[in-house]
Amino acid sequence: MNSRKWKLALLGVGLVAVGWLIGLVTSGNSRSGTSGESSGPAATESQTWTCSMHHQIKRNGPGKCPICAMDLIPVSQLKGKSDPGGRRLAVSEEARKLAGIRTVAVERRLVDAEVRLVGKIDYDESRKRTLAAWFPARIDRLYVDYTGIEVQKGDHLAHVYSPELLTAQKELLSAIKFGSDVETIRDKLRLWGLSDDKIRAIEGRGETSDRMDIDSPISGFVIQKYIKEGDYRKTGDPLFEVADLSDVWVQLDAYESDLPWIRYGQRVTFSAEAVPGREFEGVVAFLSPMLDPATRTVKVRVNASNPGVQLKPGMFVRAVVHSTLAGTGKVVAPELKGKWISPMHPEIISDKPGDCPICGMKLVKAEELGYAVLDGSAADPPLVIPASAVLLTGKRAVVYVEVPGQSQPTFEGREVVLGPRAGGAYLVDEGLKEGDRVVTEGAFKIDSALQIVAKPSMMSPEEGKKEGEGGFTLTEPMSPDFMTQLAVAFDQYLKLQEALASDDLKGAQGAAVSVNEALDSTDMGLLGEKTHEFWMSQLIPMQEALIALKQAPDLDAARTRFHALSDAFIAVAKGFGLPTKTSLSVAHCPMAFGNQGADWLQSGDAIRNPYFGARMLK
Repeated sequence: MNSRKWKLALLGVGLVAVGWLIGLVTSGNSRSGTSGESSGPAATESQTWTCSMHHQIKRNGPGKCPICAMDLIPVSQLKGKSDPGGRRLAVSEEARKLAGIRTVAVERRLVDAEVRLVGKIDYDESRKRTLAAWFPARIDRLYVDYTGIEVQKGDHLAHVYSPELLTAQKELLSAIKFGSDVETIRDKLRLWGLSDDKIRAIEGRGETSDRMDIDSPISGFVIQKYIKEGDYRKTGDPLFEVADLSDVWVQLDAYESDLPWIRYGQRVTFSAEAVPGREFEGVVAFLSPMLDPATRTVKVRVNASNPGVQLKPGMFVRAVVHSTLAGTGKVVAPELKGKWISPMHPEIISDKPGDCPICGMKLVKAEELGYAVLDGSAADPPLVIPASAVLLTGKRAVVYVEVPGQSQPTFEGREVVLGPRAGGAYLVDEGLKEGDRVVTEGAFKIDSALQIVAKPSMMSPEEGKKEGEGGFTLTEPMSPDFMTQLAVAFDQYLKLQEALASDDLKGAQGAAVSVNEALDSTDMGLLGEKTHEFWMSQLIPMQEALIALKQAPDLDAARTRFHALSDAFIAVAKGFGLPTKTSLSVAHCPMAFGNQGADWLQSGDAIRNPYFGARMLK
């Protein structure tokens, strides 16, 4: 992060954490009878000084942090007399009270979530009818001459002229007269839209007509009119589209984090601004299997009745889904215990197995659709912790747990796997057990203390990890010539990073071309078998990111590609070692990409953030 941004965002919290830590050390020293740091042989020893907020800064003497300008603090001074080791921090009771550290027990309980969604009203596709021309005809008259008009089943929509219709009627009368193929001709007329009553009337009159009225097949509203008077239409051409609005669909947008709480068949309440004070109810009938990459949402379709046609297609609505998750990830629905549901029509619920009266499909048990009953293991409550206990870094979640049975308050950091969030609580999948006491207030102060003494923390998950660990391990010497070639690519990468930090899209794309050319110039024949395999695993994503970055339409798209490029460059630097003469460091921005966090390589101590650019310099 940029120095001024960090100064504004974290200076206050950092001062509190540092003040607490200094108080902790001072109180620990006073109890041991030490009068101060200036007395004794330790005062003459060489010490490492660091910043309380940026522990990557290390100096041999006192001074100011180059990032946030805070005073550097001796690392050895802050380790204290009693170091529990590992990812733990021991404090005195007085320091615990001063820091305001509070803990709560991890418990198993059912939690309710209120998922709020937005969307709009749409036509029920199963209640739309397209009226097409059954035979070639000319439109002589339109009874319905504009869209939006309400019609009833059987209402006349248009009057048409058709010589083919006249010919078919003559064939019918001839067949009756000579007693041959009568039913075949009747079927032909039925397919042309003539009702049995009209066919009997023709037979009774014994007369033919080359004109006919086109009637509406359903009650509803004419939503499309494809013809005008005088038009000629051939068989199959659409004439009208009619929609029954007594039932509608509600198309809602659900974010990925909402999906664990939504199930087929759930009740949904929603409201529209056009109908103030009125709540409508529907049933989840479909969850799209695809996610919209533009909005990062999934379509959730709700079937709802529409009495009085108050809901109009296109209206915006706000919806609420109330849900309770069991430990198995199923939604608790006691009202569906022992029920059977239609897999196509969720409004069909039965007390026993059978067939859906609408579609004829077999009914299925509610449990098979993702529901849990209240008796049995299927409804075991999940592990739950307060949301305030979790420190999120983007890819990881860290909580601090009070270690029992210690002589003084001791707290241990743990990485946990979180389930969905329910209001002010998180469901926990891994990392904790029932009865553990997690820190709900003061966790950030504990984490800051661990950062200062270079222990594993939220920002530095592994203690003493060397470059290359956790991924590729170099087992053969690197070619000096290859490293010289690779250094050119790293130099061009730094220019790309600087361009993005300055909001210079054109400069970034030019640097991307240079990086790609430098990568193409490397001689892979200088690599051994294992190093060549590792290099190819990183070169491909590098080149893909560079090609996309060169074509990026804006800075946001370019920064997304730079993220992938940086991950590959960091992996190469850790695997092969730094090829450049200047020292580089891995910088991290926890707020990048919606607080998911992102890393990059840079030279020097001053942060130049390529993910936020000039905004971080203001």
